Amino acid sequence: MTRPHIRRRRATDLDGCVAALADVHRADGYPLNWPADPHRWLREPHPARAWVAVDSDAAIVGHVAVHRVPGPVDGPPARPTAEVARLFVIPAARGLALGSALLARARQWASARGTDLVLEVTSSSTAAAALYERTGWRCTGTSTAPWTAPDGGSVSLRHYTLRGDAAPAIAVRRRASWAAASRSSGGSSTSTS
Repeated sequence: MTRPHIRRRRATDLDGCVAALADVHRADGYPLNWPADPHRWLREPHPARAWVAVDSDAAIVGHVAVHRVPGPVDGPPARPTAEVARLFVIPAARGLALGSALLARARQWASARGTDLVLEVTSSSTAAAALYERTGWRCTGTSTAPWTAPDGGSVSLRHYTLRGDAAPAIAVRRRASWAAASRSSGGSSTSTS
């Protein structure tokens, strides 16, 4: 599969997004509870922005949205915050770094607006947590979800945050590596990325 491109989600993309989401749900159990109306689940709460990854056949293979988080009613104004939500990549498109690319698109949007990003993920979603931590997100705590699993059991959530102007951890490490290589090679370095 050639690397899909990422663009803003259009209203006409929703059927393709639902088909992709169904593929992800069958493979990974995300979302944990299949929504009664998946079209509505993808549209609400009204996202500030949403993007899709589209393959060469114009099929939706990935998705992410950001939803604005209201500021405090009382007290000093807080820095603007948005929640990353509805992130998924179909199994056939994995291994192409689309999850990282979709998160980077959300990060670009947030950085341009001076907005912090937050997200939550079920504690059982270890692959998702690894992706977030690899791309610079910091776990800030855990809680019990106000909703239950399909079997009626409680669901533990991990909460993550990322400053809107934060560089992904991998980019920081790469820059440090290049600087070290430059020092050890007398100032000459070559990037292969």
